Amino acid sequence: MMDNKPEACSVCFIDYDDNQLRPRNLPCGHTFCSQCIDNAIKNGQLSCPSCRAQHTATAATQFPISYAVEAFVRKLKNIQLTTEEVVPAKPSEGPARGISKTLRSLVQEQKNIISSLITSCEEVLSQLGKYRGQLGDWKTHHLQLQDRLYALLEENKSAMKLLELEDTSVVDMTTQGEEGKTQLQAMLGSLDTVNTPQEVGTTIDTADGCKMKVEDWLQKCQELFPDVKTVHTSVKVQETIREALEMMTTETGATADNVHLEDSASSIMNKVQEITGEIPRKPLTVEDLRRMSEPIKRLVEASRVLAVKRLVEAGRVVAVQEDQDGRRSARITLQDGQLYLHPLLRQPTPADAHTLQESEVVGVLDPSCTLAFLDLGWAGSTRGRVTIRLTPDTPLARQFVLLCTGQRGHTYRNTKLLQVEDKGEPGECVVGGDYESNDGEGGAPLLPDLQGQYRESAQAGAVLAWCELGGPWSAQFAIITRDDQDGDQWSDVFGDVVSGLDVVRAAVNHSDITEVTVVDCGVVLPL
Repeated sequence: MMDNKPEACSVCFIDYDDNQLRPRNLPCGHTFCSQCIDNAIKNGQLSCPSCRAQHTATAATQFPISYAVEAFVRKLKNIQLTTEEVVPAKPSEGPARGISKTLRSLVQEQKNIISSLITSCEEVLSQLGKYRGQLGDWKTHHLQLQDRLYALLEENKSAMKLLELEDTSVVDMTTQGEEGKTQLQAMLGSLDTVNTPQEVGTTIDTADGCKMKVEDWLQKCQELFPDVKTVHTSVKVQETIREALEMMTTETGATADNVHLEDSASSIMNKVQEITGEIPRKPLTVEDLRRMSEPIKRLVEASRVLAVKRLVEAGRVVAVQEDQDGRRSARITLQDGQLYLHPLLRQPTPADAHTLQESEVVGVLDPSCTLAFLDLGWAGSTRGRVTIRLTPDTPLARQFVLLCTGQRGHTYRNTKLLQVEDKGEPGECVVGGDYESNDGEGGAPLLPDLQGQYRESAQAGAVLAWCELGGPWSAQFAIITRDDQDGDQWSDVFGDVVSGLDVVRAAVNHSDITEVTVVDCGVVLPL
């Protein structure tokens, strides 16, 4: 029954439209018009008319609009309109045989132009349909925001009523306090004028009564004021409204005047995304990345930060480096709120990517808190990330960063772990880092002088140079996986594992350590 007329709601049998009867998808997969969904919602519950699945909702606007159904309905209406308006022509096999080749060429040229225009019309009509759907969504969002603003105003009214009640109570207690104070002052005067024992007794009794009343008043003031609910509600509502107003300080008219869409050939929806900030109009900068972790108060700034975040999450932000051999690019990724810079590789840069210079990105690294990472994997899958905090301002740490980022053309990426020393014993460690031959016979230093002030350690997690500094294998490193409290200290320690030591230990316990690979590496961007 539903398939016989897919352009109509299967409950009310009325064709979908762009207003109250917009098609919306329920979580169970069935589609109905907004009006029927609203009618079916009772006490926050909705039972699907088709499969009887239960859903929680208070309004149809909580379910997504079915743009596919809307596009189908528009296309179906266009087909019907064309069928009704166009008078079928007699079948023709083409121009009459008597037409010359030149005229036939002109006819074919006109046909090609018209076909191209038809295609263009279809594309723009499709864009207009999507744009209208976006406009409908925005109208819905405005209504939802309006409801939230009304709710905020109601909260403000409730807070004002509490303040008025509290103020009335304070006025009443103030009046009582003033009266008590006046009576006590009068008692002082009376006590000064007593002349007989009888007057003394009477005056003291009266004063005792006044004292009790005032003491009771003082106790009530301590108990009643301030009213915690009133003060807390007032402060929280003020903070909420103030934050909302600060977010609304943008002069939307001035902002709109500053928007310039230079590429008139862009699609309608691309222009919409450019205006809304989903596609940043200005070139990306390192500052844009840094601002992702900062509190943003203005709507325009928040829009750009959100756009940059979406680009990073979509893998469309890369760092590039140009040299005599061409371009290399490095991915920038976002995970758990942290930005990671991966190694430079000779790989195609995505056509829609936003690029930053590698030197600018690496330039934000703070020498005092450089973090590098190694992703270890074996048996065809990545097993985990090892994050290493490098000792500040040491040549070995700088060399490690160079081999994690690939700035000098070489990288630890796709290198094997080479061996396990003292396996199962105190001081156990694993060795890796041969970026040249990948068998332990390579790993030349990248810096001319690796000498520096390094510490000693025998604690698990310490990262150190495996070979003699300046030797032919000075890029190889070791990670201690078992403490050795009573043994010799390892020298030339230039870092410590801050997370992922369990991954290294799992690699050590793998049947063949040479099957464990550094599948990826890089540095953490402290933005």
